[in-house]
Amino acid sequence: MEIRTDAESTSFSSSLIAAVSYGIASMAMVFINKAVLMQYAHSMTLLTLQQLVTTLLIHFGRKMGYTRARGVDLATAKQLLPVSFFYNANVAFALASLKGVNIPMYIAIKRLTPLAVLIAGCFMGKGRPTTQVTLSVILTAAGVLIAALGDFSFDLFGYSMAFISVFFQTMYLVLVEKSGAENGLSSVEIMFYNSFLSLPFLMFLIIATGEFPYSLSVLFAKSYSFSFLVILILSLVMGIVLNFTMFLCTIVNSALTTTIVGVLKGVGSTTFGFFLLGGVQVHALNVTGLVINTAGGVWYSYAKYQQKKSKTVKVVTDVEAHRK
Repeated sequence: MEIRTDAESTSFSSSLIAAVSYGIASMAMVFINKAVLMQYAHSMTLLTLQQLVTTLLIHFGRKMGYTRARGVDLATAKQLLPVSFFYNANVAFALASLKGVNIPMYIAIKRLTPLAVLIAGCFMGKGRPTTQVTLSVILTAAGVLIAALGDFSFDLFGYSMAFISVFFQTMYLVLVEKSGAENGLSSVEIMFYNSFLSLPFLMFLIIATGEFPYSLSVLFAKSYSFSFLVILILSLVMGIVLNFTMFLCTIVNSALTTTIVGVLKGVGSTTFGFFLLGGVQVHALNVTGLVINTAGGVWYSYAKYQQKKSKTVKVVTDVEAHRK
């Protein structure tokens, strides 16, 4: 009989809470951002506001003693600069894709992230994936292709933005796991550095692209609408919650676990996406592809769970063998 110590139980609970929290926040954020962008198309300004609010809240929270996060260190900021770049590139392209892609197809494309993570792992010397993992990833990719063929609202620009977002999300997840492990930073500290470092880059983009200051005047005009104001505030708050839970899940668990949680929450997002925020024009080919894509995502998650479980059993067996 396996007896779990208090420390192991606490660790398991923390890992589970981090994973579930990220899943819920991630699913909610997709719909909230979509709702905002349906009324306010300036996605880069929205991202800039989310990062600005995050930076200010953590800064004043530290000053008032609500968080023990350390102050800015130039050496740490330099190390985390690539993390901030890839994160903001991921979110920027994801928001841009949401303006033209319906939620089920957006989720389906983002579900290709495990494929990208595995490819990145191979280049980093993590070895070849198992047969089950390989087949599940192929099934997921095939589902995206089939679903796209039956997508009445196909938008080439939106699809391109989503695929580019997958690439940047992969690099971001790998770098966050590495920086959290090597530097010993908490999730709040990484979140602060990420938001703080992104502001000059985002400000330059919204000015260079001509989005600012017109986007700000549109924002002020729309703020007179109570419903829009509520959705906007939710977007800003959930941006903070999503950032925190994503960093926490990646540090407490791993980049792979964060990816798996993202795949599983996509099942609920895909289902709700057919009915909420205008819904989707149903086509047999599109639905078939989404079902195949979802099945591949679930299979992938199961395969990775089995792989991790077998490794744990092997470690325990080796330890017991050394004791004898």
